[in-house]
Amino acid sequence: MDASGTSTGPPSTASTAKAGPWQSRTYRLQIAGAVTSALGTAAAPVATAFAILDTSGSGTAVGLVSAAGTVPAVLFFAIGGVVADRLPRHLVIVVTNLVSALAQSLFALVVLTHTVKLWQLVIFAAANGLAIAFRMPATEGLLMRSVDRAYASKAFAIFRTSLNGAQVAGAALGGVLVASFGPGWVLALDAATFLLSSGLGLRMHVEGRLRKRTGLLTELREGWTEFAGRQWLWSVVAQFAVVNAVGVGAFAVLGALAADRQFDGARDWGFILSSDAIGMILGGLLMVRLRPRRLLVSGTSGALLLALPLAAFAAGAPLLVVCAASLLAGIGVEIFGVNWMTTLRQEVPHEKFSRIAAYEALGSFGLTPLGAAVAGPAADRLGLDRTLWLATGAIVAATALVLAVPDVRSMEREFE
Repeated sequence: MDASGTSTGPPSTASTAKAGPWQSRTYRLQIAGAVTSALGTAAAPVATAFAILDTSGSGTAVGLVSAAGTVPAVLFFAIGGVVADRLPRHLVIVVTNLVSALAQSLFALVVLTHTVKLWQLVIFAAANGLAIAFRMPATEGLLMRSVDRAYASKAFAIFRTSLNGAQVAGAALGGVLVASFGPGWVLALDAATFLLSSGLGLRMHVEGRLRKRTGLLTELREGWTEFAGRQWLWSVVAQFAVVNAVGVGAFAVLGALAADRQFDGARDWGFILSSDAIGMILGGLLMVRLRPRRLLVSGTSGALLLALPLAAFAAGAPLLVVCAASLLAGIGVEIFGVNWMTTLRQEVPHEKFSRIAAYEALGSFGLTPLGAAVAGPAADRLGLDRTLWLATGAIVAATALVLAVPDVRSMEREFE
């Protein structure tokens, strides 16, 4: 038994014959809960932005509320990992979903009653960010524990494809619903999806005893020791600190600028982003079938595809080529994501996984806001095309460096 509250032993022969270890009850409930909450969460940013703009008309206010949701998540990820390794992970998910449901319900209430004040929105966003800091490590840890290693790639590919599909549908639905009914009702819908996800979490069955607790600092050090002691782990996290800063953070700014200057602005930028989302769904479907032997070589190489849209913009390629490059980038995200999750499931002890997941999130995404912040000034100073080429080179260089790490090259799948 690990901290997720699930048995450490192999699935029984009867349950395996009936559904397969990757189709366990916990796994199915996690997919249902993740898809449900993703539909609301993907729609919520549209509602949040327009609720703020309808009230203040200030882009600064939108940025402040966004930052208020990000900062608590970053500050508390490590502690959230400790909590998720100490307690039944499904209950951590239930409680944090309830916190998010309350925050979004209050947000919806002040919007619907036209009593919005900026300080209220900052508090609601901070509560959501704090919930994410505890929910993310618990979710990843529970997902890792709910599938057998022999079925990990297929299970993770199906999970990620379902999640990506829900996010695409939620984002599209959010725009329609905000236009039709207003942002308040969309925020209320988001709160309802968190409540439904909490109910699904309560249906998960747990047995056995939790592991013995030690001090908070001791457990933080244990997680850091596990993280820092695995060269392949921190090497790939360092790679994706660069890849996410450039391919996610900077691309959000540089891509929008390039679409505005080279194409038909927001409309064509929407086509490009949609291509990326479709690519992620296709990549997930592809990884249901593929089982590459060298997990990290194939996974980290997928990051090279994230350089393609940047290079296409820099080269002045036509819209169709940029959309194709964006689609390939989405496929690359899933090639990496599924292989990475499979590696973690294979190599990381369950009782320490949530702490490692927290350190991984901090390292992988810590530079992403910085990438977004410096992209615009860099384009103004160096020129858009030169900045795009530099960003392309950063992804290629980071990937080449991590592929030179012996532990990365030698990591192989245990189950064929």
